[in-house]
Amino acid sequence: MSQLRLALLLGMTVALAPLSIDAYLPAFPSIADWLGIPHAQVGLTLSAYVMTLGLAQLVGGPLSDRYGRKPVLFGGLLVFAAGAVMVSLADTLSEMVFWRVAQALGGAFCAVSVPALVRDQVSGQDAARLFGLIGLIMFVAPAAAPALGSLMLALGEWQWIFLMLAAYAGGLMLALNLALFPRLKPHIPTKTPIATLATNYLLVLRHRTTMRFIGIQVLCFSMMLLFITHSSFIYQEWFGLSNGHFSLLFAANIVLMALLNLINRPLLRYFPSAILVRAQVILQCLALVALTVAALLGGTVWAVAPCIILAIGCQGGIVPNNMANAMEFFPKLSGTASALLGASQFTIAGAISSVSSSFGDLSLTTIATGMLACSIGAVLLALGAPEAVRRAKESEPTSDPQAY
Repeated sequence: MSQLRLALLLGMTVALAPLSIDAYLPAFPSIADWLGIPHAQVGLTLSAYVMTLGLAQLVGGPLSDRYGRKPVLFGGLLVFAAGAVMVSLADTLSEMVFWRVAQALGGAFCAVSVPALVRDQVSGQDAARLFGLIGLIMFVAPAAAPALGSLMLALGEWQWIFLMLAAYAGGLMLALNLALFPRLKPHIPTKTPIATLATNYLLVLRHRTTMRFIGIQVLCFSMMLLFITHSSFIYQEWFGLSNGHFSLLFAANIVLMALLNLINRPLLRYFPSAILVRAQVILQCLALVALTVAALLGGTVWAVAPCIILAIGCQGGIVPNNMANAMEFFPKLSGTASALLGASQFTIAGAISSVSSSFGDLSLTTIATGMLACSIGAVLLALGAPEAVRRAKESEPTSDPQAY
């Protein structure tokens, strides 16, 4: 299978997560009115989804190593679609949170399968390039998601957004069954005892270099999720923008992510991916310093938005390089490594987002400061990362007897 076709299909799969997060952001005011709750409490449905999306990957990853990628991925799509339909029928906040948790359970099995499928096919710099291409295709989802949500709101009620997500999951299952799995290099499940599904995590947790890159991913994603959780508040309430203007500014983040992703691909011919991670994490931190200063000075939306766009846009280069580095050391346990990476970033980021939502409508300065704190942590980890993962791989023996 060509890398372009593989990236297209896997990009459509991984796009399920940003679609399920970003598509209903413009509907937060409508959902709050429908359920009769404060605007900020709608953020709990997002936090619950993200935290479950992380925790459930700890189950889905080892299962995909043992029983195969296809049954885990397809089971996840079925649960996701059913959960989306039930969310559309919710009448209370507790019901909506419950079914968002169920929806996230299915989404987690899908999310954890994609990095594992990539690692099954390629490794090293090739994996970074493929992750980058997947990311470039996947960026269409978060760019279009708020606009799709606004369109659904224009056509009907907020429930239409979740029915659209259920239909997308059903179409994706058909496309993967016909065009992806018949052409993949076969993955041979690791038939280890059930008990090792848990102990394999210790192999990854003890690997210092892998955990450093996982830490970078967690902190950068936490920064981005803080923005996503409060993006509607920042743009629609703090600055009083319309749904359309909010969607345009949100899409600008994704456009820059795609652009930096494109620039990253040729750079991989000349620089190790670990060096590129370090440079892009530092650039992201500088953008957040500027955002915090603009917020403290009471800057207008035209001073604040460019800082946010640059900070979020840097994810376009950080994520593919960092994922390739984190996955490099565990080719035989790629599902487990992918699960720990996904679970860490979604669970910790979801917890940070949930705590921020529990305080109600925060000020722009408080949100910017929280984002900057996450970024500073990522910079500290990136500064200590090895310049070349392959050299680190040779010098730091892994505990995984099957890794090489």
